[in-house]
Amino acid sequence: MVTVAVDGNGADLGPAEVAAGASLAASRGVRVLLFADAREVGAVADGVEVIDAPVSIAKASDPAYAVRSTPSASIVQAARAVADGRADALVSAGSTGSALTAGVFNLKRGSGIHRPALALPIPRPGDRPVLLLDVGANPTWRPEYLVQFAHMGSAFAIAVMGLSHPRVALLSNGEEHTKGTPELKAVHERLSGDAGAGLNFIGNIEGTQVMESVADVVVMDGFTGNIALKLIEGVSGRTLRAIRSAAMSTWRAKLGGLLLSPALRELRDEIDPEATGGAYMLGLRKIGVVAHGRFTRRGFARAIEVAVRGVEEDVVGRTHLALQEAGALRARPPAALAVHAEVDGSPSERTATVVGR
Repeated sequence: MVTVAVDGNGADLGPAEVAAGASLAASRGVRVLLFADAREVGAVADGVEVIDAPVSIAKASDPAYAVRSTPSASIVQAARAVADGRADALVSAGSTGSALTAGVFNLKRGSGIHRPALALPIPRPGDRPVLLLDVGANPTWRPEYLVQFAHMGSAFAIAVMGLSHPRVALLSNGEEHTKGTPELKAVHERLSGDAGAGLNFIGNIEGTQVMESVADVVVMDGFTGNIALKLIEGVSGRTLRAIRSAAMSTWRAKLGGLLLSPALRELRDEIDPEATGGAYMLGLRKIGVVAHGRFTRRGFARAIEVAVRGVEEDVVGRTHLALQEAGALRARPPAALAVHAEVDGSPSERTATVVGR
């Protein structure tokens, strides 16, 4: 049985809602270690063990400092449970920054990984989801990061999304290979050559094509990805509200709305972000999922379930193998430099900068 460590603090609806989601997941055969304020959790189902951890750093302005200086924080304790082998995967209901930092410090980056990426499947009405990465972990980047992200995303799409040969694209300001910044052109050139071995790389796509049936995995830097994600969420939410408002504007509209209500409910459910379970922290040595703070119990249960699937499908191992076969892993430094790095800590382990909520 897979065990998932869950940080229950930081959710908009409070630890009790996260606990309810954990209980739903436990009723489906998952063991959960829930780190949260025990006074706020309430009754839980069999299979959920509550570890009293009332300290939250979800709102910390400096996640790296908070993680290092607050070992009692719920997210730090949950990450350590995975690192120590008491759990197989991590799920956080708190902030992206704290979760990613705790993951990097405790779960560690995979061997040869430059930086972890946040990957999020976005629902597309009438079609399968599209995986976006990075959506906020790396606002500054180098071409080799995006090369790795392409392989991570492809391996994830195969293992979790069930695609046999996912189409991988770069987000740019034009489809032509000459479009984009110099760094993005360098990524395109590498993925079109030996660094793209094993990928179904289709080249550049524009922002208007992200939600179309063009690509299954769309790669971008964390700054661009976070803006794109929030733009998609904002437009989707505004569109649904506009439809609802129009349907209630006149008595004729209300009559038409009654006729359309089953189809509109189906559309709402299809694009519901809770169905995806949250963003995946790819590139770590263990599975990590960051659920959105505004999720209900259904969304948190889904986050736990997709974490379990990531463990069962060996997403970490398959991602690493894909990078290895493509020669996209970072080369080991000389022995002297390696010792120096162990003493000082790598840049991503000293500071985990994210662009997210």
